[in-house]
Amino acid sequence: MKFLGNVLAVIVGLFVFSILSFLLFFGLIGIIAASSDEEVTLEKNTVLHLNLNGRTLVERTAEDDFELGGFANPFGQDFSAGLLNLKKAIREAKSNENIKGIYLNTGMILAGQANLLELREVLEDFKSSGKFIVAYDEIYSEGGYYLASVADEIYLNPIGGIDFNGLSSEGVFLKGFFEKVGIKPEVFRVGEFKSAVEPFILDKMSPENRLQTQYFLDDINEQMITAVSDSRGISFDSTLTINNQMLVRKPEDAVNFHLVDALTYEDEVHAKLREKLGLGEDEEIPTINATQLGSLAKSKNLSSKNRIAVIIAEGEIVGGSAEGVISSEKFAQEIREARKNENIKAIVLRVNSPGGSILASEVIWREMKEAKAAKPVVVSMGEVAASGGYYISAPADVIVAQPNTITGSIGIFGLWFNVQELINDKLGVTTDVVATGELSDFMNPSRPLTEVERSIIQRQIEDGYDTFISRVAEGRGMEPEAVKEVASGRVWTGNQAIERGLVDELGGLDKAIEIAVEKIEAGDDYRIIYYPEQKPWFETLMSDFGNNVKLKLLRNQLGEEYKLLEKIEQLKNLQGVQARMPQEFKIR
Repeated sequence: MKFLGNVLAVIVGLFVFSILSFLLFFGLIGIIAASSDEEVTLEKNTVLHLNLNGRTLVERTAEDDFELGGFANPFGQDFSAGLLNLKKAIREAKSNENIKGIYLNTGMILAGQANLLELREVLEDFKSSGKFIVAYDEIYSEGGYYLASVADEIYLNPIGGIDFNGLSSEGVFLKGFFEKVGIKPEVFRVGEFKSAVEPFILDKMSPENRLQTQYFLDDINEQMITAVSDSRGISFDSTLTINNQMLVRKPEDAVNFHLVDALTYEDEVHAKLREKLGLGEDEEIPTINATQLGSLAKSKNLSSKNRIAVIIAEGEIVGGSAEGVISSEKFAQEIREARKNENIKAIVLRVNSPGGSILASEVIWREMKEAKAAKPVVVSMGEVAASGGYYISAPADVIVAQPNTITGSIGIFGLWFNVQELINDKLGVTTDVVATGELSDFMNPSRPLTEVERSIIQRQIEDGYDTFISRVAEGRGMEPEAVKEVASGRVWTGNQAIERGLVDELGGLDKAIEIAVEKIEAGDDYRIIYYPEQKPWFETLMSDFGNNVKLKLLRNQLGEEYKLLEKIEQLKNLQGVQARMPQEFKIR
């Protein structure tokens, strides 16, 4: 009876949850529909308010993104801000005479260094108009302060803080976990730096991995220190000392070391904004958000026959046609259609990927090569374009990366798990096999690999590495031996990659588009079209609904242990030979 009672309780709970979800969804539809019907108007003396605190900066979100329109995500605290949409709004703010300045909240923004730089650059360009940028927050992360440092004035809450103590990268290692549960990983790789498998076989970084990580972290941190020192008018050496020794340990230190202008409360910052706008102390500050302002921006050259396709490739590289990743079937089709479309004169592939399946990478590589034979192809590397991300970039006429983009990692690996101890000794399960040939149960996980199996897999890995090297050599016009000198799975920053011939130009997506325009000699007569086409926001919202609820429950129940579960879940994507980053770098 107790079992039946529990089942009944679950059924009733699911029913109630479904009803509440139904009401919530249609209530949300009504709110947003009513909001979308309102015509966006822009008063004189308006301030563009960019509240990026706590947001994840991604390549793009839907044009009708209701979150930046002022609505919170009802299914969890994780929400995104699209880099493309933000840049569009900031450019409109620069040219629109009704916008007098930007009020910036960047405190705990979640973003990679290259995307922060790209957003920082467009804010720098905004300042050339003579309009102001004022930044305020209660707490600044390292990345949040790096972005905020572009502002004319930076304010901090009197009991707030700044995390300005350099960058670190922490990996999660599963060796001890596998030993406890009785799983024995076996790895196959080429190159001393191809350390993507280290989390499964070690309990700390290898010396080679530590070397490369230190090398590119130092470069990225130096770039950040240079930008902050230039913006704040502090010498590089002083800024470096402040950063290395974490000299900002209390709010007053931030003022004393000139990282912020003053310690104030937000209402006092609002008073400063009113003063800049010539408003009385009781007058409301006219503000507009990025989504609203972006909707006022007029698209240029809608009738132009010189169209440039910008294909946004963000996420892991996998086979098939899955959403939210770079799936080979879907993206090969996008590139193929752009190649065959006579109205599209050039292709820009925006890559933000740590890599993934080498087979899926090869499928996309083939379409990139075919596209290059038909029209100009330019690659713009975002936060990371490494391993498989570099593989699909290699055929391009020109590769553009930010100085702090993470790229390279030219190498591959294979990963196999022997679960014999787990199922036999831990679970008491045994297996038995009948086979027609010596290798009919090839790579059976219920037993150790044979030497013959190991030699076959290692040969496949080496052949795959040689193929990867040849793809890069062909695309970059280099000799294979020259590629191998900068390969072996080693990771580089954009700065380091351009010195080694892996990147042609430094810059962001705008630079890549500019190069594509020059190649087709379009002058000012061109139009940008972004692909893949985005789903309406409500489709995305409902497709993510179940996952958001599940993830939120798991995070609440597991706390810090959720990271371990997340790592194990990622094993599902490790199918076949992988061209993937040395590890999942968490730079903070």
